[in-house]
Amino acid sequence: MPSSTSTQTPPQEQGASLSHGLKQRHLSMIALGGVIGAGLFVGSGAGIAAAGPSIVVAYALSGLLVMLVMRMLGEMSAAYPSSGSFSAHAERAIGPWAGFAAGWSFWVLLCTAVGLEGIGAANIVHGWLPGTPTWAWVALFMVVFLGTNLTAVKNFGEFEFWFAALKVGAISLFLILGVLAIAGVLPSTPAPGTSNLTDFMPHGSQGLLVGLLASVFAYGGLETVTIAAAESENPVRGVASAVRTAMWRIALFYIGSMAVVVTLLPWDSAEVVAKGPYVATLDHLGIPGAGRLMNVVVLVALLSAMNANIYGSSRIAYSLVERGQGPKALAKLSGGVPRIAVLTSCVLGFVCVLFSYWSPNGVFKWLLNMIGAVILVVWIFIAVSQLLLRRRIEREAPEKLVVRMWLFPWLTWVALAGMAAIFVLMARQPDTRVQLYSTGAMTLFLAAVGYAWQRARARR
Repeated sequence: MPSSTSTQTPPQEQGASLSHGLKQRHLSMIALGGVIGAGLFVGSGAGIAAAGPSIVVAYALSGLLVMLVMRMLGEMSAAYPSSGSFSAHAERAIGPWAGFAAGWSFWVLLCTAVGLEGIGAANIVHGWLPGTPTWAWVALFMVVFLGTNLTAVKNFGEFEFWFAALKVGAISLFLILGVLAIAGVLPSTPAPGTSNLTDFMPHGSQGLLVGLLASVFAYGGLETVTIAAAESENPVRGVASAVRTAMWRIALFYIGSMAVVVTLLPWDSAEVVAKGPYVATLDHLGIPGAGRLMNVVVLVALLSAMNANIYGSSRIAYSLVERGQGPKALAKLSGGVPRIAVLTSCVLGFVCVLFSYWSPNGVFKWLLNMIGAVILVVWIFIAVSQLLLRRRIEREAPEKLVVRMWLFPWLTWVALAGMAAIFVLMARQPDTRVQLYSTGAMTLFLAAVGYAWQRARARR
């Protein structure tokens, strides 16, 4: 059995069990579109209401942390391409129990997110067609993406390629219109100058901290590209290219768009939260039909995230089972696709939707709290794994360091300190404290199960 110092290669990395149907253009767009999620289009409104114009600082700080995490993950994924991504890296660096805890907790997060995104997308369509039941739209979306993920992986890649292209085009157009409005070029809107920025931190440091927490969780989805890279034509080149362009993408799409919103609109505008900051901004600019069009883009973002999470959850489950950490049926391949894992992830996602109807304040709320801080737990596993693996790679296979973490090990420690600070902030806020404790309990339980499995396997 591999120990924490083992260099044994997990089974899924040894060969060609999964297909390699993703092209470089698919990976590039998955990486680009993965940055532009529903959390940016919808969730950023609550952050603006809490932090005011200082939300730009909040997104910049959390963006720096995400860039460090992606650089660390890119270094390991370029050296050891794997559909298990950070879970496989944690197993190699720390031990099987760490890979078990990181992988299964992320699987629960993705499956729950599939249901949440389905609900969000269905609510948008229900607003357009109020006579239709939302659960029927969720079921339709599930069937469509179940179909795309059960077939060849290139179909998933094509869906994400066009989804990402639409999101990138929409937010690029938004930024162009926003800059023109700020410069006073658009005849329908006078240049606002700095009038909306004077009250930069309306709720003081406390509001900035709330905005920081909101911005951290808007960056979810960046990990998908390192999972998908294992099924691409050239995994190492794909990961390296995606990670190296992460900085300008985050700066442009997140920080740039937040700067446009708070410059053009008062931070306390009720429409920022009610409609979402992007729709509210376009309505303010008086561009006919632009707000409705942005609602279509938000729908696409939700459907894109839903599709990507079905894919990611099935591949994480497949990788875990290939390493002997789950039911063998989930690793069964048909045409290079783990179809039972895909189906299981979709079913669990739809069960979450049913819980939102049957027990919104019971089981469903418990699920939401349980996944609340999973992404931070995953980031910690990534940072610790990179600290341990970097020196091993330098010693045993330095040619694999195609992507290198900046200023190693100092920036890795800075990232870990940032994650610890976010945990402290979550513990101070009543709403996020419950999420922190619930996620912590789930992680400890999975770590204990993984360690028991590890010891039992060692005895055998």
